[in-house]
Amino acid sequence: MAIPIIEIGKFNNLEVLKITEQGYYVGDSVEEILLPNKYVPEGLEVGDFIDVFIYNDSQERPVATTLKPKIELDHIAYLEVKHVSSHGAFLDMGLEKDLFVPFKEQTTRMEVGEGYLVQMYLDELTDRLVGSAHIGKLLEFDDIELEVGQQVDILVGNETEIGYVCIIDNLYRGLVYKNQIFRPINPGDHTTAYVKEIREDNKIDLSLEPIGVESIEPNAQKILDALKSSGGSLPLHDKSNPEEIQSVLGMSKKNFKKAIGSLYKQRQIKILDSSIELTN
Repeated sequence: MAIPIIEIGKFNNLEVLKITEQGYYVGDSVEEILLPNKYVPEGLEVGDFIDVFIYNDSQERPVATTLKPKIELDHIAYLEVKHVSSHGAFLDMGLEKDLFVPFKEQTTRMEVGEGYLVQMYLDELTDRLVGSAHIGKLLEFDDIELEVGQQVDILVGNETEIGYVCIIDNLYRGLVYKNQIFRPINPGDHTTAYVKEIREDNKIDLSLEPIGVESIEPNAQKILDALKSSGGSLPLHDKSNPEEIQSVLGMSKKNFKKAIGSLYKQRQIKILDSSIELTN
C-alpha cells in the first residue's frame, strides 16, 4: 500500500489529527502540519477530512490554510509585485507570505505595482516555492492539440504593441489582437476565447468571439435582447460604422452583419435605412 504524500504548493485532502492551542494539526500517516486557528472552519473535529493548501511560512515551515491562493504549483498566474529587495521581487499570491521571484527568474526587472505572468515551481535544493517569469518551461509549443473554432479558457497577460499575450488552458501561449477586441479585457482576467488560427509556426491567434457560423446564434440573441430592452428599435444598420456597433453591442461589424442577416431571414427584424426594428 502506497504511503500518502502531502504535496506542497497544492490543495491536499487531509485528516484532522489533533487540536492544540495554536490550531489543528492535519496530515497523513507520515506528516502532520499546523492549520492555524484563524483558518479553522466552525464544527471541524478530530477525524474529519478537510481540503487545505500547503505552503511554507516566513520561517520556511510547512503550514496549512483554507485560503485560496492566486497561484498553485506548476500553474501560471498574473501577479502584482508588492516589494523588491536586493535579491529579487515579492509578488502577491493571496496568502500571508508573498511569492519570491529571484532576479535570475525574471525576464525583465520587475517593478513594484506592476503585474507579470509567472509560474510557481518547487526549488529542489531548498524545498521552497519560488516564482519564475520563464513561463515557457510549462508551455507546449510543438504538439498543439487544439482546433480552429474550439472554445478555450484563457488567462490574459501583459499588453504588447499589437495585442495581449494569453495563456490557454495553462498549457499554450496565444495572442488576442487589439483591433479584434470588442469588449473590455485587462491583464489578469480569466475568460473564454476561441481559437481563430494555428499558424505554421504553431503560434495561436485567439478571438474573444465565436468563430464563423457559431458566432451567428449568440450574437443574434444579443441583438434581440438589446432590441427588446430599447423598445424594439436600435439606431444601427448594415452601413453603421464599426465603432458605433462596438459601442452599442460590443461586437464586430462582421458578426453584427451576420447576425442581423440571420434575424432578417427568420423574419424577426426589419432592416431600415437608419435602424433595425423588431417585426412584432
